[in-house]
Amino acid sequence: KKGKQSNISEALYQKLEQTYKAKLKPEDIFYYVYGVLYSNAYRKKYGEFLKSDFPRVPFTADYKLFQKLAVYGEELVELHLLESKDLAKPTAKFEGRGSGSVEKREYDEKQGRVWVNAAQYFDGIEPQVWQYHIGGYQVLDKWLKDRKGRTLTAEDVKHYCRVVTALTQTIWVQGEIDKLYPRVEEVLAN
Repeated sequence: KKGKQSNISEALYQKLEQTYKAKLKPEDIFYYVYGVLYSNAYRKKYGEFLKSDFPRVPFTADYKLFQKLAVYGEELVELHLLESKDLAKPTAKFEGRGSGSVEKREYDEKQGRVWVNAAQYFDGIEPQVWQYHIGGYQVLDKWLKDRKGRTLTAEDVKHYCRVVTALTQTIWVQGEIDKLYPRVEEVLAN
């Protein structure tokens, strides 16, 4: 069976190279798939399959579209691994005086703040970023929940701010992918 899977993968690889009339790297295919899987339009259309089966990924016959989606997919991978250069200037800041103890997780939507105790909060968090879910978890809330009763270190604060920035960028990239995704369905590789 292992050999058969390898042949299927090799067959797909060869088919795409023939379709695009270009030499592909395995990473190109991975990034394309990653980008497609982060499309809200894709998730909506194939939501039932995603719950019960392996994802079915449509491949476009348009090489330029494939390349654009692969670039967005690569950007998402770098964001999710927290390796993107876009994370150098975080969009959130930790404010207030205190020990950094995580006593609560209270989001103030009007001010864009997540309070961790009576005197300290993370500032600069948009509602869609606070509400962002991955794998059924509200990312920012879950991270703080896992640290309730602990004192945040400087590295913890830096990490959380980077995650906020990564999620902000993820939402933007998903929007760009969603603009392109309908074209994937229009021109499928045979």
